[in-house]
Amino acid sequence: MADQSQNKSGQKPLSPEAQRTAGIADSLLQATEAVALSYDGLKAPTVSARGEDELAQAIIQLAIQHDVPVYENASLTRWLSQLSVGDEIPQDLYQVIAEILAFVYMLEGKTPASADQL
Repeated sequence: MADQSQNKSGQKPLSPEAQRTAGIADSLLQATEAVALSYDGLKAPTVSARGEDELAQAIIQLAIQHDVPVYENASLTRWLSQLSVGDEIPQDLYQVIAEILAFVYMLEGKTPASADQL
């Protein structure tokens, strides 16, 4: 997740392929907060990294370098940035995170039957 200073209400999913072919979105280059999530399919997703300013940029760059989809949502980033690394996401966020994960699975060509093959 990435937060940026100019567009605080938009949701812009960026696939790794789109990031490589179209370059990095200007809003991501201006991100001031970023939160990375890990999900093993067994427990709730957990915060694996979070940071502000230069650390946020490093998190975003690392995700892009490793073909990890970046989903931009400033409001969600603000919620998640209140958690510590290693914390599970709260139940109140399960629905929105599930929708993002479903989108990521779709980008990767996974279906519900193959999603368990993470």
